Amino acid sequence: MKKKNIKKDIILAGVGGQGILSIAAVIDWAALESKLNIKQSEVHGMSQRGGAVQSHLRISGQIIYSDLIRKGDADLIISVEPMEAIRYVPYLKDDGWLVTSLNFYKNIDNYPDEEKLMEELSKLPHKIMVDAEKLARTCGSLKTSNMVMLGAASPFIGIEKEMLLKGIEALFAEKSGEIIKMNIMAFNSGLELTSI
Repeated sequence: MKKKNIKKDIILAGVGGQGILSIAAVIDWAALESKLNIKQSEVHGMSQRGGAVQSHLRISGQIIYSDLIRKGDADLIISVEPMEAIRYVPYLKDDGWLVTSLNFYKNIDNYPDEEKLMEELSKLPHKIMVDAEKLARTCGSLKTSNMVMLGAASPFIGIEKEMLLKGIEALFAEKSGEIIKMNIMAFNSGLELTSI
């Protein structure tokens, strides 16, 4: 796809502390390095650990005038929590993709019934549901589950895999080589689920 024809509207959803902003940072870095335009909304909701977090991320080869995505216009939702995925499904295009973690983060007393949540998610025509925590454990740390989700969603982002991997390296540049390696392994384990 030619860069000027690239246009992706992505919603990132989850709970504070699950690494939504790290996913956004990698995509932002990769988009800019690929000479694409980006706009990202401020995070809405409470961004402290345990509060709902979401971000609108728009990527295009052309000028982007608004940083918000209208309902029914999102090409992709990347959610690191199932209930948060359900919350943003109305934003998804008819042919859009939902990539969500199956791992529940019960941060409220009236958290919905897990079975009903899964039932609702399973009705979607274009979805990938990932046991991100299981894959992250095999990579050495639960903290890499967000990079598992990024890897699983990467075929739908419109940016080359190599650029996203370089974005991970840039994000964790001040950490140890071991942390970079774990996060790249997590990305690749997610990508293996959805390579298209």
